[in-house]
Amino acid sequence: MSELIRFENVSYSYPGDETGKELFAVNDLSLKIEEGEFVAILGHNGSGKSTSAKLMNMILTPNSGKIFIEGKDITAEGVTDNDVFEVRKKIGMVFQNPDNQIVATVVEEDVAFGPENLGIEPAEIRRRVDEALAIVGMTEYARHAPHKLSGGQKQRVAIAGVIAMRPKCIIFDESTAMLDPIGRQEVMKTIKRLNKEEKITIILITHYMNEAVEADKVIVMKNGEIYLQGKPNDVFINVEKLWQAGLEVPQGTELIYKLNNELGTKIPLRVCDFDTCAQLISDNITDWE
Repeated sequence: MSELIRFENVSYSYPGDETGKELFAVNDLSLKIEEGEFVAILGHNGSGKSTSAKLMNMILTPNSGKIFIEGKDITAEGVTDNDVFEVRKKIGMVFQNPDNQIVATVVEEDVAFGPENLGIEPAEIRRRVDEALAIVGMTEYARHAPHKLSGGQKQRVAIAGVIAMRPKCIIFDESTAMLDPIGRQEVMKTIKRLNKEEKITIILITHYMNEAVEADKVIVMKNGEIYLQGKPNDVFINVEKLWQAGLEVPQGTELIYKLNNELGTKIPLRVCDFDTCAQLISDNITDWE
């Protein structure tokens, strides 16, 4: 895989409080995301995860440090408006509230909005809209009014609008936070399909551990810095560290951790679904005292 995004010692501060003190949301952050990866970014409120996402597609510009997109330094002197435009074409974003992203009164017109603003030819726009709606499973709703759709369906329309612009990477900034469990499942199914079948790089900012375990890599942020990172299993077995960062742990992992620490069992600590967790407990029940 080739490198898509790289941060080198990036810092960003929001305007200070009444004392004039700078409030650093991202502090000397270095990270790398490869093309085609599925990366989940976790962190308590104020950890810097959403700020990092906005730096990736130049919604925000860092105070210091360098950001590279496909090897190009987008923070160097002489970066033009066209350079910014090109970055935002490559790095799309889907935000938390789908109602804030939908601008048209008909689904297919909303999906066409982005390509139209890119100056794409009408025939190509039609093809992209049809393709994007098919990818997110919303073809039959092409002529529907968005306000009549469920939360999960609206979010899939928002995703289709980003797909139609043909980005290499899509950042989902807590895009399932306002959805019910069914809506979250719909969106996560779409995200996994985009990554596995369409080969789009995914950066998922989430509070839901069951979403993060689907990723290739997990980055946990705390105080604007990387606190933990690695494959999901390598990250989530650090139960106490995650609790110290104000985060939950996948339920199966937490159960095994408590059995080992409170009952003295020796069940291998790992990320697992409920069936696998039950099997691990059953296989190790002879170790109980």
